[in-house]
Amino acid sequence: MSFLPVFLITIGFLVFVFAGIGIKILLKKNGKFSGTCASQSPFLNTEGEACGLCGASPEEKCKNEDA
Repeated sequence: MSFLPVFLITIGFLVFVFAGIGIKILLKKNGKFSGTCASQSPFLNTEGEACGLCGASPEEKCKNEDA
C-alpha cells in the first residue's frame, strides 16, 4: 500500500473528528463541555486530593453547578 491513500484516510478521519467536536461545541449551551470532578475518579485521583475546580473532596458530590 502506498503512502498517499493512508495519508488521505488519516486526514479524513482527523477532519471528521474535529468537525464532530466543533458541532458539539455549537450545539452545547454556552459552548461548554459538561464534565464531572476528577476527584471522583480513583484512577485520576490516587492521593485523595480535593477537586481543583470546585474544591469537592472525593467523598463529596461535585459542587460545580454546571457539571
